[in-house]
Amino acid sequence: MPIVYLGLGSNLGERKSNLINAIARLRKTMDILKTSSLYETEPIGFIDQPLFLNMVCQVSTNLKPVALLKEAKIIEREMGREVTVRNGPRVIDIDILIYNTLRLNESDLILPHPHLTERAFVLVPLSEIAASLVHPITGKSIEEHARLVTGKDGVRKYDQEVDSYV
Repeated sequence: MPIVYLGLGSNLGERKSNLINAIARLRKTMDILKTSSLYETEPIGFIDQPLFLNMVCQVSTNLKPVALLKEAKIIEREMGREVTVRNGPRVIDIDILIYNTLRLNESDLILPHPHLTERAFVLVPLSEIAASLVHPITGKSIEEHARLVTGKDGVRKYDQEVDSYV
């Protein structure tokens, strides 16, 4: 089965409970192999909003990339996510970061995630669980990207792995 890395974030309501709920829902259609710790992070882009809790999980799934994206969007909708402003507040956000070594560039899905190497709030937790993972385009390890990314000072460990709660 393909190995996939998903980024999850929440900054509305009970953030930690939202992440735990999302992981429980993901478990219904895939195997959760690893989860990172939770990290509290500053919002980017639209900054007039609450702090986020972010995490990354490693999963194995038989879902193809587009089907996995649809599943993530269903979970987001069922949990009450409403589309507002770009990078705005949200109950839950689930992003596909890396899907095996696949490179995909379609109108609704780009893999690996096009902003992965620019986002400390994703690279720090991803490096925690997959430091030696090689980015399919850059050829650099996630640990190297995490070491070089700006904004790490806005990423603070918040709590232990979500998997210990599910």
